[in-house]
Parts: sequence; C-alpha cells; structure tokens
Amino acid sequence: MGIEQIIHGCQDKNVVAQEQLYRLLAPKLFGVCLKYSRNQVEAEDNLQDGFLLIFDKIHQFQFKGSFEGWAKRVVINNVLQKYRTEGVFEIVHENIPDVPMVEVDEESVSMDYLINIIQQLPDRYRLVFNLYVIDDYSHKEISEMLNITIGTSKSNLARARMILKDKIETQQANHKLPTAK
Repeated sequence: MGIEQIIHGCQDKNVVAQEQLYRLLAPKLFGVCLKYSRNQVEAEDNLQDGFLLIFDKIHQFQFKGSFEGWAKRVVINNVLQKYRTEGVFEIVHENIPDVPMVEVDEESVSMDYLINIIQQLPDRYRLVFNLYVIDDYSHKEISEMLNITIGTSKSNLARARMILKDKIETQQANHKLPTAK
C-alpha cells in the first residue's frame, strides 16, 4: 500500500492503515521527539501523543508537500504546546553575546553523548537550539512558534551554545569524552 493509500485509510479511521503509518513514521518521529524531550520516557509519551494528534488531524493534510514534513510539524507543535502550558517560556530577557561554535572532532564524539548533553539543557534553551540549529527555523519563526521575542530567541540560542560549548570543552580537557562507535 502506497503512502497516499495509507493516508486515505487513516482519514477513514482504518486501524490497519493507522498501524502501517505508525510503523512507517515512528522511527523518524521518535528522533524528533527525542530532540525536544527531556529524556527517553518523555520522548515516548510525546511520540504517542503526537500520533494521536496526527490521526485526529490527518483530514487536514491536503496532499501538498511532504506528508512526513507535515507530520513532523504536528509533532513539534504538540511538544511545544506542552511546554507552553508548563510556562517554560515565561523568562526574563537576557543579553548574551554571540558565542563562537566549539570545535568538535566528529570521530571522537558519540551521537549518544551529544543527544544526552542537549537533553540536559534547560527546556527553553533546548527547544530554541533544536528549532534553530537542527530543524533550520529562523528566529522570527521561532519567536512566533514559542510566543517570545526574536531577541529572546537569539539569547536562548546563545546561552544554549555557551552551555554546550562549556560541557564539551570540559569533557575534552578531562579526556572523558565518550567516543563514537
């Protein structure tokens, strides 16, 4: 069954089509959830909630553009909405200078280590970092999505980079950086 048939089946609330869509997209969408969540358990919960929302809103997909991109946006927006209700973005504005990027030897740093230190960032920093660096949203788009100012978005990104830079440099200096497999 092709993706269009699966989508149409999901629009008709066909359980078999929903299972096929889940199996098709769950690995990719779990990666998205993992980036935006505090830990793996929260990511699993966000994935389940995201799929429930996808199935609920699938009739809104107009077959324009990538369905995977649409589903990813639904999941990201769902996670961000949870953080909004928790008041994560009610912060004091910070003026933080631009932070240079840390040089990381890609062969000496494991992906698990990078995911772990990104997950340790405070929520507001982690979300802005992922939206800007990983998912390529602009500060203007981020400010609209999170209902914060562009300056706050830039400040949160700079602070996230500073924290990550410090953690990586400290680990490299101590020769305790987990190696890539």
